[in-house]
Amino acid sequence: MTDTIKKAVLDFRKTKFVTSAPDISKLPEDLGAEIAIIGRSNSGKSSSINAICDQKNLAKTSRTPGRTRLINLFTVTDKKYLVDLPGYGYAQVPENMKRQWQKSMTDYLQQRKSLCGIVVTMDIRTPLRDHDRMIIDWSIASNLPALILLTKADKFGVNKRKEMVGEVRTALSEFGGNFKIIAFSALKKIGIDETREVLKNWFDLAHTDNE
Repeated sequence: MTDTIKKAVLDFRKTKFVTSAPDISKLPEDLGAEIAIIGRSNSGKSSSINAICDQKNLAKTSRTPGRTRLINLFTVTDKKYLVDLPGYGYAQVPENMKRQWQKSMTDYLQQRKSLCGIVVTMDIRTPLRDHDRMIIDWSIASNLPALILLTKADKFGVNKRKEMVGEVRTALSEFGGNFKIIAFSALKKIGIDETREVLKNWFDLAHTDNE
């Protein structure tokens, strides 16, 4: 009965924006459970958040890479949050801004105690680039589960999507971490329910640990 109630309450459609912060010192108190969404600029990160939460304009999207420059916090339900981190790989921006984004991301990933899992968005056509691998290495070192969303999966047919998931799984086998890989499309609503289930499980595990 308790588990049924818990699952019913966790409705991603009710997710609300909380705040934007330039660094972790401006974020709310480090309590509860947070799942961070991170990825290269223009990998479909903000669109993925909107699709998971079934809201068109929750996370601001742009055709210009590097739009997300702040740490954006969203509440799913009491003490359960999604965190939209600045994209890496960066657009054509000044070097000092790049360093600032990099520091805010690094500080969040290394110091935020509420962090219970990370979602890494990668364009299915160009997965596992250098920065992606660095984040995956970090997740393993930190003993955090990682969900790989192969975004823009509508660019391929069903068989090619399965092939790409298999290729990424094989490539990640050398890392030896705790990974889940999902072909995802915000446009065609591919992989959304599966993604929500992974995130719900992470939140439930974090809730249990906190209890």
